[in-house]
Amino acid sequence: MVDTKIFDSREAKVGIVGLGYVGIPLAVEFANAGYEVLGFDNFIQKVKRLNRGEDIIMDVVPGSVMRLKKAKKLSATSDFKRIRECDAVIICVPTPLDDHKEPDLEPVRSATESIAPYVRKNQVFVLESTTYPGTTREVLKPILERGGLKAGKDFFLGFSPERVDPGNPVYKTKNTPKIVSGLTPHCLKLIKALYGGVIEKIIPVSKPESAEMAKLLENIFRNVNIALVNELMLLADRMKIDIWEVITAAATKPFGFMPFMPGPGVGGHCIPIDPFYLSWKAKEFDFFTNFISLSSEVNENIPYYVVDKTVREVNLRLKKPINNTSVLVLGVAFKKDIDDARNSSAKKIISKLLEYGAKVHYHDSYIPTFKVGEKILKSVSLSSKEAKNSDVLLIHTAHSNVDLKALLGRFKLIVDTRNATVHFGHRRNIVKI
Repeated sequence: MVDTKIFDSREAKVGIVGLGYVGIPLAVEFANAGYEVLGFDNFIQKVKRLNRGEDIIMDVVPGSVMRLKKAKKLSATSDFKRIRECDAVIICVPTPLDDHKEPDLEPVRSATESIAPYVRKNQVFVLESTTYPGTTREVLKPILERGGLKAGKDFFLGFSPERVDPGNPVYKTKNTPKIVSGLTPHCLKLIKALYGGVIEKIIPVSKPESAEMAKLLENIFRNVNIALVNELMLLADRMKIDIWEVITAAATKPFGFMPFMPGPGVGGHCIPIDPFYLSWKAKEFDFFTNFISLSSEVNENIPYYVVDKTVREVNLRLKKPINNTSVLVLGVAFKKDIDDARNSSAKKIISKLLEYGAKVHYHDSYIPTFKVGEKILKSVSLSSKEAKNSDVLLIHTAHSNVDLKALLGRFKLIVDTRNATVHFGHRRNIVKI
């Protein structure tokens, strides 16, 4: 039975399946720690770019990929036969929802199916993709065992949830504590050793289901609290109270309160998705997560509130219908200063405004194109005719590289969903969501 020496000595070759926002930073950290890393992805262009040493995403230090490529520590392939070369394989693929808002594990299943024919003795496999409790044991294990080798005896399997926070300047892969788990005590021992040379703090738990549930708890906690402040925002609007002032005041309490901010809707690859994963699995146990489901319902309706508020203010302040109004949406990424628009609430907002007949453009220096329904929109320059001729500026995501103060006088109406204009004083053309 394999021991931890192969990881302690950095002699192991590590495979990373899925070269995206999770996989690439993880691959870079393993390579920085001295491991030889082989990335796997079905997107040929991504593989070619990585093998040329290009920086594919923002969340790695510029030049890292080229440096590690030259050191022969990092390379990529689409040939899954090369899984055999790897001593450890970490799966970092998306876990989206299907059209019925149920877990879509096709990326996980597909990745595992691609790996399964090449499983050999003493390999370690880890799933990092956020998912419902039971996935590692119920989905990955049977697929990986098809060749006759047994998990926990011939190869080793566990779950360690990714904790990527795109754009976070402080917490990156290396200094974010890592939860690890294994199907057996020896699986856990090996997985602790695998990550222990790369991540500063390792948090072992008793079984994969606990680790899977922990990740869902982290994100559902955020979803529920955001829903709370979003609902309070709706009430405050009706009561003519500034919700941002309320939150700022409440946040002065030094104990028992954690401020969450309202906004145009939740986005990204986790917060809007994970509650549905847990709710779906809970039904298997005749349990209905009403409170969790309600929080998702509240957050999913916020983009429509933003649109309704915009339409109402256009009618009241500009004395014109929305179908005779041009709107510039500022920022479509799901959070500031990142190039990720997955599940961005901007999609619902723009779609509804277009449905109402508004002329809509957007500006986002991080997102050059943005698909809304069947339309592919292109980011316009703030100095463009489309931007200058817009009646309304709808601040969806306030990137740091935008000089908001310079824009304030250019628009008849500014709809601020992020409290981005808080430092510019009271202005008659600004409406806060």
